[in-house]
Amino acid sequence: MIVQIGDTWSELNQRFLVAALARVRAALDRHAAAPGETSPAASDSEWPGFAAEVVPPAALSTLSEMLGLSPFERDVLLLAAGPELDAGFAASCASARGDPRLSYPTFGLALAALSGAHWSALSPAGPLRGWRLIELGPGETIVGSPLRIDERVLHYLTGVSYLDEALAALVESVPAPAVLAHSQTRIAELLAATWTRAGGSPPFPLVELCGDALAGKDIIAARACQSLGLRLYVMRASDVPISASDREALTRRWEREMLLGGAALLLDCEDLTDIAGGSPAPAFLSRLHGPVVAATREPFNVPRRPTVLLDVARPSAEEQRSLWRGALGPIATELNGHLDPLVAQFNLDATTIHAATDDVLRASVAMDRVSVGERLWESCRIRARGRLGGLAQRIETSAAWDDLVLPPQQEEMVQQIASHVRQRLRVYEDWGFAAGGGRGLGMSALFAGPSGTGKTLAAEVLASELRLDLYRIDLSQVVSKYIGETEKNLRRVFDAAEESGAILLFDEADALFGKRSEVKDSHDRYANVEVSYLLQRMEAYRGLAILTTNLKSALDLAFMRRLRVVVQFPFPDVGQRAEIWRRSFPAASPVDGLDIGKLARLNVAGGSIRNIAVGAAFLAADAAEPIRMIHVLRAARTEYAKLEKSLTEAEVGGWV
Repeated sequence: MIVQIGDTWSELNQRFLVAALARVRAALDRHAAAPGETSPAASDSEWPGFAAEVVPPAALSTLSEMLGLSPFERDVLLLAAGPELDAGFAASCASARGDPRLSYPTFGLALAALSGAHWSALSPAGPLRGWRLIELGPGETIVGSPLRIDERVLHYLTGVSYLDEALAALVESVPAPAVLAHSQTRIAELLAATWTRAGGSPPFPLVELCGDALAGKDIIAARACQSLGLRLYVMRASDVPISASDREALTRRWEREMLLGGAALLLDCEDLTDIAGGSPAPAFLSRLHGPVVAATREPFNVPRRPTVLLDVARPSAEEQRSLWRGALGPIATELNGHLDPLVAQFNLDATTIHAATDDVLRASVAMDRVSVGERLWESCRIRARGRLGGLAQRIETSAAWDDLVLPPQQEEMVQQIASHVRQRLRVYEDWGFAAGGGRGLGMSALFAGPSGTGKTLAAEVLASELRLDLYRIDLSQVVSKYIGETEKNLRRVFDAAEESGAILLFDEADALFGKRSEVKDSHDRYANVEVSYLLQRMEAYRGLAILTTNLKSALDLAFMRRLRVVVQFPFPDVGQRAEIWRRSFPAASPVDGLDIGKLARLNVAGGSIRNIAVGAAFLAADAAEPIRMIHVLRAARTEYAKLEKSLTEAEVGGWV
């Protein structure tokens, strides 16, 4: 093979592969001419010098060395690749087999025509079949079955690298981050050093990244892989096959991909509630000898696999401040007053912080610093959304304090909740109140009272005041009859809320936060486990969780002790009902002769008052009239029918 100055590796690799195929085809042609004799496709002395002409080594040479192929096995692989790459190869196969219909390669043809033949090359445990380099087509015997080269291997030989299609549906690529927090960088360095000490070849120790689910384990592993020239892919542990045979096939494909593509795997075990008791993940990990990371909350044992445990925590408040300053550059000093609220409310990684900063700064040339700070806040809100989508409904809020009618004591308590959320970073971090541990650092509030007294409205007012997203938790999606699923769903809810800074609204919370029952059977025991887990998460949750209930007495007492604030929403008295009626008709609505004093005699809560006001407005609009008492009376009859109540003379006497 002639090597010219300026040839690229791809060009040299292609010439090398064509020449290697030509040697195997020549062996077939010689066998066809003299069927009783075998002639070497390429002697052992010819191949090393031939391969040395390609720098870096040709893909075939690299593959043969990595997987330990014998010269005969290497030639069998070329025999299987021949019909895919050389139009005349099929004719040579047919000629060598003495039958124009038999134009495909087989093990039998390889044993007859290629030098150094050995029967062990046919073994399922040998590299050709063990690494899935070749596949056997249908046939009556092993030696007579058609040979096909695996498509991923074929493209690798030609110098084309891509992820195996059988794996692509199971994994997701993780790009290396441009920036990491200092603590995360240190863990990435420890991870890379762990694999470097292994000598850069299997078996690598398994690395378990333990701790908080949202601590950026994937980007930490991606940074470590980048330093070692590897590409990281993430796979969910729930996608590991239960069948041992399917799991072994997946294992071999991953092992092969790690060698061919310079890949590393992160197995996401975060959602496994009982990884040690029935999950196939440990068995899968025990068979993988390449660079593998397990992301898990708690460490677990993997049989027959050396394991290194690294504890991962979220970046501290000071680290997040540093990341924001680095992303903002020169204007960080001018925005200093806006950084602490961002750090307090959102728990973002370095990648998201830089992305949010880029979003705002690109459009902020003519903006003042206050506007930039507000835009940063909104960008963080938007970028942190998404993880709660399957378990909660985002409520668009526009309510203000003027929309909420409460007695002074209850209104002050709701305002204290807003103050707590705004000042939590200063109190917990700057003043040191978080030093004692992670328990009791959140703001959990219970809004109790009859239906329609403003509990949900108060949550909307808080979300508007604090400029945060409000999510109503869908209890039908959270509570599961399957053991362990409810805890998993609750964990997802709280983890996502921690990252996004959202306010969680558990409507009718007594359905989920009820009293723990006496244990009579396994169902009672697991129901109590769910409540206990919920109590722990509520105590450790740093965000704002609002729970509403019509039945305060139905809640677990242990849960009640862990609440920071309990606001009792009373049924509105006559004066409060009058105020609600005044605020129920917008200034732009046409009214005629409405008597607020008479309307306040209706013995209903604020929610029903608003329903009646809206219903009256539609009746008036349909009649092309202003809103009058007669329209309110008709709407009130409809609302009372819904409530299964009857209007009394004391309520509506003298209205019309």
